[in-house]
Amino acid sequence: MKDKICIITGASSGMGLATAAALAGKGATLGLVSRNRSKGETVVKSITEKTKNSKIELFIADLSSQADIRKLANEIKTKFPKIDVLINNAGGINPKRIVTIDGFELTFAVNHLAYFLFTNLLLENLKAAPKARIVSVASVASNYGKINFKDLNFEKKYYSFKAYAQSKLANIIFTYELANRLKGTNVTANCLHPGMVKTRFATEMNNYFGFFWKLINPILITAEKGAETAIWLASSPEVEGISGKYFKEKKEVKSIRSSYDIATQQRLWAVSESMTNL
Repeated sequence: MKDKICIITGASSGMGLATAAALAGKGATLGLVSRNRSKGETVVKSITEKTKNSKIELFIADLSSQADIRKLANEIKTKFPKIDVLINNAGGINPKRIVTIDGFELTFAVNHLAYFLFTNLLLENLKAAPKARIVSVASVASNYGKINFKDLNFEKKYYSFKAYAQSKLANIIFTYELANRLKGTNVTANCLHPGMVKTRFATEMNNYFGFFWKLINPILITAEKGAETAIWLASSPEVEGISGKYFKEKKEVKSIRSSYDIATQQRLWAVSESMTNL
């Protein structure tokens, strides 16, 4: 990965941190996105000391704010005219319904709309690389998801897991439509399920899902193990040229049937464009 520019969101903890450390160890130049500056600076120092790679730039942004995402994209585009890898990793699940500054439900805003807007804003820089890759972290939770176009923001009734599952299904649908739109270019787009990972995910949940997550915590895999497929998709020659696929444990797997519906893919793209003013 020497001379490759890799941008990673949610890089200050969990799988994002593990992914960043692994790619730094491979010699990549990193652009790490963190919401918290002090935490981000600590991570940069730690990775630099561990890998002896000082080619790491820190960018601060709140991905629930579209204004912040646009500012972030402009900073990154100025610093890195060419981007080889974009890893959309930041995300989470929320115990109660929270509305962002832009008026959207927080889970959908961070887990899907941020992926959508940030990726589209960086596309020209990705196309400037000889061969670029977009890697989006989805989840097997997508199997329980449904894109509720009548109530994407859960205004009628909020269910934390349903909101999360919808957003993760949106990641996959977005990847498929993006890959289709990128046909004939030098940019590929793939997504993945990292496995059941022991991170800060769901630690604030006090409902049934939170109880379930705490119950299975002892058998969850490490962040390093969970990051393996993302690292592989970002760096392995095995997947060069492969696009529009969903992976688990470094193997292509099928996603839920509804994710392959062309009309749904196109509709979600159009709605996302409207919600992000692209």
